[in-house]
Amino acid sequence: MIGRKNEITILNKLYNSNKAQFVAVYGRRRVGKTYLINEVFDGKVTFRHAGLSPIESDSDKSDSPLKKQLKHFYNSLILQGMKKSKCPDNWMDAFLMLEMHLQSIDDGSRQLIFIDELPWLDTPKSGFITAFEGFWNTWACARKNIMLVVCGSATSWMTDKLINNHGGLYNRLTCEMKLLPFSLGECEKYFESENIMLSRYDIVQSYMITGGIPYYLSYYQSGLSLAQNIDAIFFEENAPLRNEFFRLFGAIFSNPEMMISIVRAIGSKRYGCTRSELAESAGITIGGTLTNALSALIASDFIIKYVPFGCSKREEYYKLTDPFCNFYLRFIEGSDSLCNDFWLSNILSQNVITWRGIAFENVCFNHIEQIKKALGISGVSTNQSAWSKRKGEESGTQIDMIIERKDNIVNMCEMKFYGDEFVVDKSYDKIIRNRISLLAEELSPKMAIHSTLITTFGLKYNEYSGDFVNVINMDDLFD
Repeated sequence: MIGRKNEITILNKLYNSNKAQFVAVYGRRRVGKTYLINEVFDGKVTFRHAGLSPIESDSDKSDSPLKKQLKHFYNSLILQGMKKSKCPDNWMDAFLMLEMHLQSIDDGSRQLIFIDELPWLDTPKSGFITAFEGFWNTWACARKNIMLVVCGSATSWMTDKLINNHGGLYNRLTCEMKLLPFSLGECEKYFESENIMLSRYDIVQSYMITGGIPYYLSYYQSGLSLAQNIDAIFFEENAPLRNEFFRLFGAIFSNPEMMISIVRAIGSKRYGCTRSELAESAGITIGGTLTNALSALIASDFIIKYVPFGCSKREEYYKLTDPFCNFYLRFIEGSDSLCNDFWLSNILSQNVITWRGIAFENVCFNHIEQIKKALGISGVSTNQSAWSKRKGEESGTQIDMIIERKDNIVNMCEMKFYGDEFVVDKSYDKIIRNRISLLAEELSPKMAIHSTLITTFGLKYNEYSGDFVNVINMDDLFD
């Protein structure tokens, strides 16, 4: 298995303990939660069940969502050894059946219960949470050989209903585990394991599209170039991920149309937008509904909330950081007549070149720890903001990333995705000096500014290369 070393160690330790364990694994859809559990506990699962997708369930009106979920749960019990009886009418009866089944086969060894896509079981007015609380609090938690593992892609549901539950499940979890996408280094190891030969330059571009989501990487084919793979995965007729955007939101959120409209509005602004700008653009009234939607999108790692450098906390911005969503909205949405070799035909177009520059910024923000390590400040507390701007002046400027450090240093970061060494010329030298000057006006005299270049192949030495105190190249991001 690529990566996940810490997660594997923790899960095995919990399994081998001599007490009841309740583990919640969550993270963005397609990140590999089910794969992790299947691999770690291969041959050890006593009872396994996965909720029915709301997308497929909504298309079939023959039964209510609750009835479909209960019937599916009952079928899982039958398939895994329970004697046939009557399909339960409610979740209380369903979990009683599970308890009785587990007791009937209990030989004293560890009994591992794995429920995948747990949020899908909680259909409207189903009483699922109450029954689930009763299952754990009344029965499972008192049995030392029980280990309950639940997974969910609806991250906001997992955090609200389980991790931050203030009712019967308050403080009941023994372990919460958020699974993150692969880093650049892990993507490289994955491609090597599949005999897919890509340079680091191309792996960075792949990350700009897939965001390190293992499921998306699984569609890459050996023997094809990066451009050929992108065409095959996204642009060819019946490409496997051409409709992924809508499936993604439909599987996670109960109100996917509103969530998509919010993501579209935020994604239309390079540096994001404020709540009021978003409400106007998406046509949503400012209030609890918008607040909850933004919280859910943040929890699911589609957007981030940040305060621009030098602004008050009331000036919060929301920025779309999910690489796949950014790629889809820019190149696929609204383009029904895309040709099968769209990417191969446009890799040198100005539109793609511009996109690479913007997308590289997101790659860097997703590798802050690697950047800090390259700067030698892994142990220093920092804050990062996406940009800085002085309003109302002709000399205003924007900065790709500012790293505020507790050791009285501010790294003013410029991010440049180039196919060769980056060259600082006279005009760019003037821009850098102007940015340093404007930033200095915002800082305490005790703070020093270190201009920092983050680029692919480093900096070419010339009379202006001294503008940058630190230079971080692509290889540093793979560490």
